Amino acid sequence: MLNCKDVTRLYSESQERKLTLQERMSLKMHVMMCSGCSNFGKQMVTLRQATRAYAKGADERADKKDK
Repeated sequence: MLNCKDVTRLYSESQERKLTLQERMSLKMHVMMCSGCSNFGKQMVTLRQATRAYAKGADERADKKDK
């Protein structure tokens, strides 16, 4: 079974690569029992969405400057 440190590492690695089935299942099992890691996972999703929205906005602002 994963500990919280392993879970945060896997969440970070999932941004760079696809997790294996075993890693995904272990992660899901731990998160079902650990509210702290569940919250961390939700925060990672929110941060990813915010940075993508910011990057998209930066691209749009750059396009307007070029015109």
